[in-house]
Amino acid sequence: MNVPPTFGGVGYRDVVDIRIGITNSPREISFETSQSATEVEKVVADALDGGKSYVTLADSKGKTYLVPTASLAYVEVGSEENRRVGFVS
Repeated sequence: MNVPPTFGGVGYRDVVDIRIGITNSPREISFETSQSATEVEKVVADALDGGKSYVTLADSKGKTYLVPTASLAYVEVGSEENRRVGFVS
């Protein structure tokens, strides 16, 4: 189980926003991942350079995305940011 780190007793988690454009599709795949921006870039670059047929990425909720490399139009990797988990009183 992935437990978010705490800072000063308040829960925080690091997330990176990912947007993937698919060729011949008006929609894009958009999700948050707990992987670092560098890790996401490496996974995508390795898949494209290695001639793999798909890229595998996981979101922060545990879903896995398999995207064919031939269909990749773009991959936008947002900056890493700490997001507060829970309610603010």
